[in-house]
Amino acid sequence: MSSSIELPSYKEQSEDVRTRFAELYQRPIKLEVEGLSKSFTTAKGSVEVLSPISFNVHRREFVSVIGPSGCGKSTLIRMLAGLETLSSGTFLLDGQEPSGPGADRGMVFQGYTLFPWLSVKKNVMFGLEVNGKSGAAVEQEAMQWIELVGLTHAADKYPRELSGGMKQRVAIARSLANQPQILFMDEPFGALDPHTRCQMQAHLLQIWRNVDVTIMFVTHDLDEAIYLSDRILVLKANPGEILEYVEVPVPRPRTPEQLLSPEFLAIKQRLEELIHPKEPERDDEPLPNIRMTGIGDEVE
Repeated sequence: MSSSIELPSYKEQSEDVRTRFAELYQRPIKLEVEGLSKSFTTAKGSVEVLSPISFNVHRREFVSVIGPSGCGKSTLIRMLAGLETLSSGTFLLDGQEPSGPGADRGMVFQGYTLFPWLSVKKNVMFGLEVNGKSGAAVEQEAMQWIELVGLTHAADKYPRELSGGMKQRVAIARSLANQPQILFMDEPFGALDPHTRCQMQAHLLQIWRNVDVTIMFVTHDLDEAIYLSDRILVLKANPGEILEYVEVPVPRPRTPEQLLSPEFLAIKQRLEELIHPKEPERDDEPLPNIRMTGIGDEVE
């Protein structure tokens, strides 16, 4: 970047932002992670993907996880969702240690993971039925979640008839239908075009405001992380470690216009510096002057 933008200090932040974080830290801790690590055994020996990390997430907080490729972002939330085993450490959800996957934790992947032979309504009903619910109440409950994500008109359609953004809304509704304590999202908008991705970000914030759920969201997109989050967990790679747990000083409710605000640009610059630290400048040798065109064939 050509110039540096100072991130406002706590005292310089708006009263709304200071109040929001004061209220956030007074909420109960929803997720408590202590010394969590992950290693894989290969032909060449043990490879440490995540070194022991510890952090907390508060009730109804929106936390994004960012970092370079290979830092263990997806591995982290897969372990928390019960889809990967832990190599060491523990985590507590509402003070209890979960065992394996459970309805208390929802998961939304980048792929839509919908059953193509089921309608939108039947896809959302599926999780409810797996957890023991049955009868007309299941259909009614599913329709409430479908209405929440704005797809009442598409309840009887099949995944092949839906756009990418609509499919992901169905996946979100299906995950929320079991009323999880925390929702893990692994690059859920990564496959969408930029316009649809922006729409889905706005939809997700609206859903989050209206549902009692805590969200952990993995993304490579810094703008997306800042726009959505209360705090951002920044990981480094080889092995994955916490570099910083960054508060986002951008006031809520968020709007696209804030992408150019001083607070937004400053926090983005800070994240860029953490993920892509400047390498020392070096004097590269000049390229050899080899001519591959005819004399007189000039372009400048």
